[in-house]
Amino acid sequence: MIEKQPSCEDDSEPELLPVEEARKRLFSSLRPVEDGEQVGLSDVLHRVLSQDVKSSVDVPPEANSAMDGYAISAACIPAAGEATLRVTGSAWAGRPFTGTVSSGEAIRIFTGAVIPEGTDTVVIQEHVRAQSDAIEIDDSVVAGKNVRQAGEDVALGQVILTRGHCLQAADIGVLASLGIHTVDVYRRLRIAFFTTGDELQALDPSTPDGLLHPGMVFDSNRYTLSALLSAMPVEVVDLGIIRDNEEDTRAVLQHAASVADVVISSGGVSAGDADYVTRAFHDVGDVSFWKLAMRPGRPLAYGSLGKASFFGLPGNPVAVMVTFLQFVQPVIRYLSGRLDVEPLQMPARCLSRLRKSPGRVEFQRGVLSLDEAGLLVVSSTGKQGAGRLSSMSAANCLIVIGSEADGVEPGDTVSVQPFYGLLPG
Repeated sequence: MIEKQPSCEDDSEPELLPVEEARKRLFSSLRPVEDGEQVGLSDVLHRVLSQDVKSSVDVPPEANSAMDGYAISAACIPAAGEATLRVTGSAWAGRPFTGTVSSGEAIRIFTGAVIPEGTDTVVIQEHVRAQSDAIEIDDSVVAGKNVRQAGEDVALGQVILTRGHCLQAADIGVLASLGIHTVDVYRRLRIAFFTTGDELQALDPSTPDGLLHPGMVFDSNRYTLSALLSAMPVEVVDLGIIRDNEEDTRAVLQHAASVADVVISSGGVSAGDADYVTRAFHDVGDVSFWKLAMRPGRPLAYGSLGKASFFGLPGNPVAVMVTFLQFVQPVIRYLSGRLDVEPLQMPARCLSRLRKSPGRVEFQRGVLSLDEAGLLVVSSTGKQGAGRLSSMSAANCLIVIGSEADGVEPGDTVSVQPFYGLLPG
């Protein structure tokens, strides 16, 4: 009988490193970037703050009206019945009323206008009886209502955004509302990546669509990695396709490590005779781990190449995306100075029967949606082969099934990890 060696087809391999242990090793070896730069607001989307941001003003700077109506003093509100107030002027957003309002008077006011001196309450226009130069109000008026106080949104000296925060559109709006032109952010990481394999055919604009040479496959992984990286605030160095040659592979690893903070390869990390990335990495790098108890993504090499972190991703297209989302993306976030690095996971009711054997964590492709009751449900995209990239295109999440689980039945609660629509870059 042939003595079989461990392979990715095995349900359980004792020597495989558990995913959680791999995460601990990985993050314990990392040091976030420390140097930064000042960047203008138009270029800070998805950048990471290197300093806390404090407000130097109140927002709003002055009390203003939250509604169209009439500004009055609360002292003019009748204890019972109605009262008549004389309208003596108007206040507009950007054109405040400059006088003082006396007892028994009211000012016509519009949303955003500064509250005139002598008033502290806005009665909305629908709650008054208006005459040509006067209004009538009644005892239902609430003192102080419909007034935005100075500093109500942001107070002078308040820390509004903290170091390590990844800036989103709303954050940039807040910064602009404070009159802040530039912010201190960490520098962009530099990411170098390449794919490996004699069988890979690059896309050539001069070649008709779909024209594939015999024995070749189109290099989809490079485009997948490029797209995943383009959604992050990093500088990307595409080193192209490296053929199955140990000398060339060693050279590109050394070059990539000299120009990048993180180096990513795809393919060549299994135990085959043509898996030159594994050999070259063991020669020139410091290996932290190589094989993980996960599917897809068992052959995942991680370690250091000089000062650069190195990820040797599998060659299977789905495994490339899964390992990127589980390991590479969190590491890039962490190295970029972000505090929120782990992928978002949430519970959902599974509508499909999912096959799985105990021994490894599995990441199956799913479609997350809401049922008629507004609750999260997830269904499988179908066959889960690691070469079926279309299954990732059809999915919007990964169904994360723990290593101890022995399959999933319809109605079971599972953890899902969205990768479209709910995660930031």
